[in-house]
Amino acid sequence: MSNRRTFIKKTALATAGLGLGLPAYSRTQVMGANDRVNVAVFGTNSRGEYLAGTFATVPDCRVMGIGDVDTRAIAKGQKRVVEKGGKEPKGDQDFRRFLDDKKIDAVVIATPDHWHAPMAMMALDAGKHVYVEKPCSHNPAEGEMLVAKQGKSGLKVQMGNQTRSSVSLNKVVKEIHDGLIGDAYAGKAWYAATRGPIGEHESAPVPEWLDWELWQGPAPHQDFDALLVHYNWHWFWKYGTGELLNNGTHEVDMCRWALGVDFPEQVTSTGGRFSFDDAWQAYDTQLAGFNFPGGKHIHWDGRSCNGMPLWDRGRGSMIYGTEGSVLMDRNGYIVYDLQGKELRREEESEASVSMDTTGGGNLDELHIGNFIRGVNSDEKLNSAVADANPSVTICHLGNMAQRTNSVLKCDPATGKPLDNPEALALWQREYEQGWAPTV
Repeated sequence: MSNRRTFIKKTALATAGLGLGLPAYSRTQVMGANDRVNVAVFGTNSRGEYLAGTFATVPDCRVMGIGDVDTRAIAKGQKRVVEKGGKEPKGDQDFRRFLDDKKIDAVVIATPDHWHAPMAMMALDAGKHVYVEKPCSHNPAEGEMLVAKQGKSGLKVQMGNQTRSSVSLNKVVKEIHDGLIGDAYAGKAWYAATRGPIGEHESAPVPEWLDWELWQGPAPHQDFDALLVHYNWHWFWKYGTGELLNNGTHEVDMCRWALGVDFPEQVTSTGGRFSFDDAWQAYDTQLAGFNFPGGKHIHWDGRSCNGMPLWDRGRGSMIYGTEGSVLMDRNGYIVYDLQGKELRREEESEASVSMDTTGGGNLDELHIGNFIRGVNSDEKLNSAVADANPSVTICHLGNMAQRTNSVLKCDPATGKPLDNPEALALWQREYEQGWAPTV
């Protein structure tokens, strides 16, 4: 009950900021005001375990299912829900059992990236609302398909870029749009961590606790590789999307939000795997640049293995304008003049975790509450997938530019590379037979 009281208090605080740019609360009937939303959470080894516990504390929400290919992760998710005051949810290694369950209203997806969009589309086909962690796709074509399918279904799909639910950032972004720093023309997004080496690929028998075939799902299947399970898949293109989408999605999205842009017209990227000599396939150091119509620019500075902070922060976004700058992160913002003198700052009512693989804190709780109210009472989603997808596509384009060692000229209406067959080949992926998603 203390968790529920805390959540209700947070909801009241967020609603008090509606005039600052947060969406209005509506009582339009969808399921019925104050009906309980029954949720199943998929992927509970790490981030999903935290999400399961948070969803369990949301008013008018019940976590009824935990789906994970790892039986140990199922137990972790179940335990977290009970610790947060919920009843022990049913567990199953095959998430499709919950898609068949008519009592489940919505699903939460915190699986490896290659599962995000296919699983979300399967859930929509089953009539379920979806909360999907970032990135909402493994490749740009999947993002397009997911947006199209959501539009056809009319169901709710929220991406987990929780900074969109920040009270302070909603306020300052509106002010930026209204001319707070003059013409806001550029944004710098960064992430700096101290990840260690991951070693080499490791052949081994499939563990008894793992459904390896379902873990691979839509990706072309291979023999079990112990190096991939459960985190290092992030650094391999077959399953993951590198640091730019693992963490950069958040900060690039902040910049895109503040600058009011969608898809870029030119993309460049440079960097590599410099810190260690191991199996890591993606980049531990990456500088990507995105030019947009109207003379606007976003710059990404990603360092996976060197945690030297910028502006005393391991991650954040700086927005540059003709009359000043604004520093934004998960815990608030600071406004500066052209010389870098601080003019004012505002912090969130409570802190959020920034440099942890599990995450957590104030913004997650606000974002999840917004999703449940969106399902239950048609409140406008703070990060509906149609708006979230351009930020994800931008990050995909950064990786595509580097993987093809080319300057991408893009269609600013869709983000698709122009006159570059090598890059266009990366717009989509090859699927295991029988697993290709469809609109």
